[in-house]
Amino acid sequence: MSENKFNFFRNFIVLGDSFSEGMTDELIDGKFRGWADRVADVMASQIDGFRYANLAVRGKLIHQVVTDQVPAALQLITSDTLVSFHAGANDVIRPKYNPEITLPEYAKAVRDLSAELKKYGAQLMLFTVQESAAANTKAGVIWNQRFKDFNNQVRKLAAETGAIINEANDGRYPNDIRFLAFDRLHLNPEGHYRVAQGVLENLGLPFDPGYKIPLPPAPKENPIKKKITNALWIATFVIPWIIRRLRGKSSGDGREAKYPRLISWPISDNR
Repeated sequence: MSENKFNFFRNFIVLGDSFSEGMTDELIDGKFRGWADRVADVMASQIDGFRYANLAVRGKLIHQVVTDQVPAALQLITSDTLVSFHAGANDVIRPKYNPEITLPEYAKAVRDLSAELKKYGAQLMLFTVQESAAANTKAGVIWNQRFKDFNNQVRKLAAETGAIINEANDGRYPNDIRFLAFDRLHLNPEGHYRVAQGVLENLGLPFDPGYKIPLPPAPKENPIKKKITNALWIATFVIPWIIRRLRGKSSGDGREAKYPRLISWPISDNR
C-alpha cells in the first residue's frame, strides 16, 4: 500500500493517448472502457458528487496532447481535481524519434501543467512505461532503451513537481505478453484491469491485491500456429501502421475524446 493517500478527489481528468483512452479493453456503448474508467468506477463509489472527464485520444503525440487537451482540461480544474497526464510513448516509437526534441518537450509539458494545477491546488499524476517488452526483437531492444531514458525523466519530473507516479517497472505488474491485445501494443481487458488496480493502490483506494500475481506459465505454442499468428499480426497491424506513418496519418485523426467534459459518474447517473 502506498504511504500517501490521495483518495479525496472529487474530479478526475485524464489526458493522453490510446493507453488512457482505453484501447483495447472491453467496449461499452461503443467506447473502450480502459484503466481510467475502471479507476473512476471505484472513485465514484467512495466520493460523493464524483465527476470524470477523459480527453485522451489514440495516436496523439506530446505536442498534440499539450495543444488540444491541456487547455480544455485547465478550464475544468478545481482544488479537488486529479489530472492524469501520460503522453510521449507514440513519440518514442516513431522511426524518426529524436530524444533531444521529445524529452525536453515532455519535460516542459509536465512542468507547465504542474505549475497551472498548483494554482488551483490540484494534483498531477504521471506514468512510466514498461522497459522489457518484446526484448527478443530488434525493435523491442531499441524501444526499451528509449523507454528507459524516457522513464528516468518521468521519475525526475515526478519528484520535482510532486506528481503521483505510477511505476510500471517496480515488479508489481507482471511482464506478460498475455496482458496485451492481438496488436501487441495496447493492453487487453486483463491488462487494463491490472493497471487500474495499481493506480487505485497508489491513490489509497480499495484495490485487488491479486493484480500482482503472475499468470500461470503459458503452454508451449505450436510453431506453425505461431508463424501464422505472426503473419496475421504483420498484415493486420504492422503494415497499416507503416502506411499511416508514410502518409503522415494517425489512428486518432478526426477522432473526438470519449468524455470531453466533466460528467457525473458512473455514466448511468446521466441517463
